[in-house]
Amino acid sequence: QVQLVESGGGLVQAGGSLRLSCAASGRTFSSYIMGWFRQAPGKERECVAVISNGGATTRYADSVKGRFTISRDNAKNTVALQMSSLKPEDTAVYYCAAARSLPVTMTARSYDNWGQGTQVTVSS
Repeated sequence: QVQLVESGGGLVQAGGSLRLSCAASGRTFSSYIMGWFRQAPGKERECVAVISNGGATTRYADSVKGRFTISRDNAKNTVALQMSSLKPEDTAVYYCAAARSLPVTMTARSYDNWGQGTQVTVSS
């Protein structure tokens, strides 16, 4: 297992940008695919973006494609989510997740390591 800690959430105006970061424990980070998920009040958890273990493959939810970018630095055991052109509907708690030895997937049940979440609030 790995321990994941998200940071970087906060309050931002619509149209602004925010960068989330997730720090992972251990030295096997490069063997995990990583994902960012979000959950807004009254809504189910949804996948925002995922990235392969080496970082070569990424996938995004249609709602964020072109605005968000996922990246990872395996030397630093971190994964980031750069969010731009933020909209009020992006408001949610954002979670970092990891899964070992899988092709990239946006299915939440495939991930078995989760961070504590960080709040992102976008004001109109």
